This record gives sequence, structure tokens and C-alpha cells, in this order.
Amino acid sequence: MSTPEHTTDDEMTSAEKRHDPLTSAPDATEADAAPRVEVTEHDGNTRIDIAPEAPVRPGPGPGMPEADPED
Repeated sequence: MSTPEHTTDDEMTSAEKRHDPLTSAPDATEADAAPRVEVTEHDGNTRIDIAPEAPVRPGPGPGMPEADPED
């Protein structure tokens, strides 16, 4: 008789820990767990950028008065 394998939180990578809750909703898809930011470090400075393929971006969306530059 074998015992089922259980993965503890300590054995999961941070990517796996992030993926699980984002894909566990009833209508969730793999796209819901896609990375939305890119984190890089250069010369001791950490930079966080919105991923180019991120479907949702911060700030007002196109067509919103706040998004259109003032003339």
C-alpha cells in the first residue's frame, strides 16, 4: 500500500504558490496565472515593470479622459 504524495508549502516554489490560487476559481484559466510584472536588479537597484503582454495595466484605459493628453 502506497501513501499519496503531498506537497507542503515549504516544497513549493514561489511561482507554484502564486499559480495555485490564481487558477483555482471555477472559471479560471492558465492565462489568469500569467506573469504581469517583470522584476530585474541592476547594480543593487530593483526595477519592477509591467510585462508587455500583461492584459491589465495600471492607470486609466484608452479612451478615458485621464488617458488622453491635454492639448
